[in-house]
Parts: sequence; structure tokens; C-alpha cells
Amino acid sequence: MANLNGRARQENTYDAIVVGSGITGGWAAKELTQKGLKTLVLERGPMVRHLEDYPTATMDPWQTKYPQGQLPSDELNAKYPVQKRTGYTLTEYTRHFFVRDDQNPYTEESRYDWIRGYHVGGRSLTWGRQSYRHSPIDFEANAREGIGVDWPIRYEELAPWYDHVERFIGVSGQAEGLPHLPDGQYQPPMEMNCVEKAFKAKSEARFPERRITMGRTAHLTDPTEEQLALGRTKCQYRNMCIRGCPFGGYYSSNSGGLVAAERTGNLVIRPGSIVTSLIYDEKAGRATGVRILDATTRQEEEFYADVVFLCASAFNSAWIMMNSTSSRFPNGFGNGSDQLGRNVMDHHLGVGASGEAPEFADMYYSGRRPNGIYVPRFRNLGDAATKRSDYLRGFGYQGGASRPGWDRDLTRPGQDPSGPRGFGAARKAALSQPGPWIIGLGGFGEILPYEDNRITLNRDKTDEFGLPTLSMNVTIRENELAMRRDMQTAAAEMLEAAGFKNVEGRDGGYAPGLGIHEMGTARMGRDPKTSVLNAHNQVHECKNVYVTDGAAMTSASCVNPSLTYMALTARAADHAVQARKRGDL
Repeated sequence: MANLNGRARQENTYDAIVVGSGITGGWAAKELTQKGLKTLVLERGPMVRHLEDYPTATMDPWQTKYPQGQLPSDELNAKYPVQKRTGYTLTEYTRHFFVRDDQNPYTEESRYDWIRGYHVGGRSLTWGRQSYRHSPIDFEANAREGIGVDWPIRYEELAPWYDHVERFIGVSGQAEGLPHLPDGQYQPPMEMNCVEKAFKAKSEARFPERRITMGRTAHLTDPTEEQLALGRTKCQYRNMCIRGCPFGGYYSSNSGGLVAAERTGNLVIRPGSIVTSLIYDEKAGRATGVRILDATTRQEEEFYADVVFLCASAFNSAWIMMNSTSSRFPNGFGNGSDQLGRNVMDHHLGVGASGEAPEFADMYYSGRRPNGIYVPRFRNLGDAATKRSDYLRGFGYQGGASRPGWDRDLTRPGQDPSGPRGFGAARKAALSQPGPWIIGLGGFGEILPYEDNRITLNRDKTDEFGLPTLSMNVTIRENELAMRRDMQTAAAEMLEAAGFKNVEGRDGGYAPGLGIHEMGTARMGRDPKTSVLNAHNQVHECKNVYVTDGAAMTSASCVNPSLTYMALTARAADHAVQARKRGDL
């Protein structure tokens, strides 16, 4: 389409454009608007407003169409063949927050589980909320081991931005004084239950290097005045977070960043706007804005700004860049290094161990705590005691102990041979009592950045809008397989050391993407020849475009990455505002 002129172009011009409204898009919007920039947020999906648009948030179990909200297999297979692969995220309560795969295709050269949600707030509404800082050893590991490229920043440069993010979103947690799991700004931690306390005491006595702490999670336990002013309040221990929280107890863009941005008067949100490419001015050597396809009218339109933030998620931000070709960028925007789309990482999981704690049969707990325990990394920490010869990097465990409730399934053969079957008084009586104490540990392991783990643009296969799709070619290697063996063995060791019964290790298998932590497609680095972004998340070859979502990650660590995404975004937004004031952009 032709560029707009005159008044029409002026109406479509802003100081900054943010593409995406999830964890990083919400933060970019907040930081840019609070610093005075008129900011347009473009979201490809529909509007979701806090409180108003959480249709199942207060739904009772008996109000569902299907038992326990489990969608029928015919519907899952026809509409959600990928989204269903997690086994727990897609239900009658949540399907409106996940894409329909039949409408959003991609090609799996090797299996990749791409779990997505296209709407205002994105996956900030459905994320796991575990919030840990990357440590100094995470930022140094690539350089020390000769893997990938070196991070262009170090922990000390990001630490004040971690502080800034934690104070705003509200993270409950316990300081532990571990250099490989840096402490932060915490509200009071949630409490371990009796079995978890026993596990901590007994396992740490046997393995003192394997510390056990309460999960650090973005749930309010002692809200600040700023958080209360946004309409957020304490977590109510409902554990229905994935439906959207009407209390604002956990952090999402919808209850936090976007609300703060709107209150500045500097924010415009335009849902239903699929960004298809960046607009590049060859003469000026800068991006002038973006092109969109309106999801309703199917009409193209252009928007303009001094600064563009790509926050559409690792794969979609890379898609936009790969689809933005010109004489300056024939192989994709900012892709002089040929690293765009490469170095895909995730966290591999689905491996660990579980056991039973029958000696606590007379004890229970109050509420449904939306959090668990955490075992920080204890392998390859730079000393001989933690060194492994069979793999690099490490893993942590997330887990916890609980008692199955009335909705446990006693009808499946093999689950409870002595339990009642079918219907009637015996089943009712059994389900009126809590089930046995079960404790489990699940590993989150780091995947190394392999250059040939990549996504590519597939122009032969298009989506419902006629746009190119992605092809995935991502696998784990021997380093990860060796780690998985250790993840299973070490988890069983800890549970056995605590005296639990019927301890069983497990490895249920894993395909990349299942961790829902895709990273690395436009990595940061020191050298434009080997990376896409610089130390401030600017595209090396076009300084007024910033990429701050998972695409920017140079290595994965073994901790959940969202806190780092938010810190990088806040830091980059501050840099962009100052650079714009100086006229650098």
C-alpha cells in the first residue's frame, strides 16, 4: 500500500510503537508512557480487559458442560492438536486464552509444541508466575565454556532493573543468600505445608548442597500502596489463576503494566492488528514504523513512530523481522549475522520423581496455594563438589506436596485398586475424604544454544490471513539427555533421603516447546557479525528498533525467564527514552 500523507499520517504517528501486549509488551507500554512518550500498543488478538473479560474466573465446577472442564477429544483433535499437548493448560475454563491450531498452522520438521495465546495480555494471563533472577554464572557461562556467544551484559547491570520489576509486580519469596540464585525484593513467602517442611529438613540433612526453598512467585502477599492503587489485592489461594484473576492477586499485563500505562493518558491499544513488517527508510537508515493487517477488515494500514519495540514473543518477533525484507535487508530485518531465527532454546521438563507420605495422614492444609517448593540448581556451580563430567550447566526442581481432593479420578484402572468404582454411596464416601499425601519434584533443565536449532519462514504454507507461517527444526542433544538422566536420579535420591514411600523416578518424555519458554531467535551479543541485538536490546543494524522478549536471550539458564524479560524491557525502555532525547534515534 502507499504511504499515508498529511493529516492521515499524522493521526497514525506516535512517539513509540510496541508490538505485543504480553509480559514484555505490557512493561514496554508502562515504562514508555510513564516517561512521557505517546505510545501505541498493537496486539494481533482481541481485547481482554481486567475483570470484565475473564468469563470463567468464578465459574463453579458444576457449571461446566463437560466433567472437570475436560474438552472432548474430537474437539481437541480438530481444533487444538498442539495446544492440548501440555495435558493441563487447555480446558473448558481456558480455551479462550489459547489459539486454535487449525487457524494458526506451522510446520514441524521436528516436533515442536508451540503453546500460544493471541489476545491483549497474551500469556501474562496464563503464565506459571515463578519469578527467579538469572545469576552471575548464567551471564558468564557462554564465555567461560565457549558456547554460543558471550552475553553483552553482566548480572550487575541488570540487578537494579530486577529490583524495579519485583517491586512493581510483587514477588513473594524467601531470601536464601545463594550466589547462584540471587535474592531480590520480596513480599512475605507463602508457607510450606507439613510434608514439605519434613522434606526440607530431612533432604537437606542428607544433601546440604541441595537447598529447598519456597517458590518465588508473582503473587501479592502484602500489597504495596502502589499495587492497591492499581486495584490489585492479596492472593486469595483459589489456584484458578489460569482463568484470569479478578482480585489481581497475581501479576499480568492486564492488571498491572497496561493499567499503569493507561492512567498516564499516553497509551492507545489497538487490538486486532497483525503486524506484518517493519517499515525501513533506506535513506535515513532507520525504521519509521510498522505495517499491519486488520484482523477484521483484512485491510493493510501503516503506523509510524521514532521508536519500535518488538515484544510479540520470541517466534512472532522473529517472524516479523524475517518477513521484513528490503534491499538493505534481503534476508530479514537486521539479519546481517544470519542469526535471526537460530539458537532456539526452551527449558526441558517432564522428568523427576514422586513419592508418598503416609505418616501425615491425619494432617491437612487450608486453601489451594498457587505455588510450590523450589530446589535451586546444585550442579556445575564452579567448584569440584558440584562438577559433572557428562554435561554442562544445570537444572532446578519445582514441586510440592498435596492431597488429591474430591475431583480425583478413581475410575481409571490401576490408579487405586482398592478404591470404589463407578457411582453410589461408596464412591461418594471415598471422595468426601482427602486422598493420600503425594509429593513430587519436576526438573527444569537448561538447553544450550545450538545454531542449527532454528525457525524459518515458510511462504508455501500460509495462515487464514494468507500470511507466511513458520517451520520448526529444534531438537535436544546429548548434553540435555545426560542432564535428564541425572534429573531423574537426583530427584529420587532426595525423596528417598526424606523417608518417603513408593518413590518412583519418571521421564515422561519431552519435545521442545513444552516448557513454553521459547527463547533465542534474535540473540543479544557483542559482535554484529554473530548476533542480532546489542547490549541495550537494539538491533545492531537499526538502532531505533528494540527487541526485548524471549528472542533476545543469549542463553537460557535453568530458571523461568519472564522476570529477566521484564527487567531487560524496563532497561531498554529507559535507554530508548534517553537516546531519543539526545536525538540518537
